[in-house]
Amino acid sequence: MSRRFIAVTALVLTAAALTACSGSSAPQSSSGSDSSASSDFGLVSDGTLTVATEGTYRPFSFHDDGGSGELTGFDVEIIQAVADKLDLEVKFEETQWDAIFAGLDAGRFDVIANQVTINDEREAAYLFSAPYTVSPGVIVVADDDDSITSFADLDGKTTAQSLTSNWNDLAVESGAKVQGVEGWAQAVTLLRQGRVDATINDKLTFLDYEKTDGPTGLKIAAETEDAGKQAFVFTKDKQSLVDAVDGALDELRADGTLAEISKKYFGADVTE
Repeated sequence: MSRRFIAVTALVLTAAALTACSGSSAPQSSSGSDSSASSDFGLVSDGTLTVATEGTYRPFSFHDDGGSGELTGFDVEIIQAVADKLDLEVKFEETQWDAIFAGLDAGRFDVIANQVTINDEREAAYLFSAPYTVSPGVIVVADDDDSITSFADLDGKTTAQSLTSNWNDLAVESGAKVQGVEGWAQAVTLLRQGRVDATINDKLTFLDYEKTDGPTGLKIAAETEDAGKQAFVFTKDKQSLVDAVDGALDELRADGTLAEISKKYFGADVTE
């Protein structure tokens, strides 16, 4: 689940670019940032990128169960790589999805890194970075259910969705009755228990779930024609930070880092 362009930011961006090009004791990329430049980003803590993420949304943001327990995931690694390009430390703030935008609005975070899909409503209220994930939406059903083969078939059916997600909007538009859940894990639990007919989410989430927990007894019943695009989210006063993040993403795409991270989690480059 906006890009806020403010005319006067041109002056700020010029100043930030000049500062970033100034000499420092450590080498920096063209999108890099020293402490003076980072202050122009309006960060919660100077020199630190404060990132909101769920921490329970595998494979995008979750805790490693291999022993370390550290926060990891596709989104976590990408925003960390971006911060490294900008010479910023990262502080992750784990937040439930239903509260994550309120926290951003309240100034508790600099950015949301949690597979937020760009849509018209969000673009009216927030700034987005360039997309770093491209994925179609899918309807997931029990593998013995042939009653749903298109989004039109959701009319009158019950789906499990996070109420503030774009997938909830799509379910409602398709005529489904929606049972609110906190996230993917709860949605597929209800689906496997037969308590709902379907759930809508992005294809990558389902493929990872099937790979990690399969066979799950679930299948993809239909896909959206258009792929969703996910990006980092910022408040309207963070245009200079958005531009710096976009520059870092360009470098990470060019040097193969984005593709490398993507293949680690999905076996393919899903970043463009």
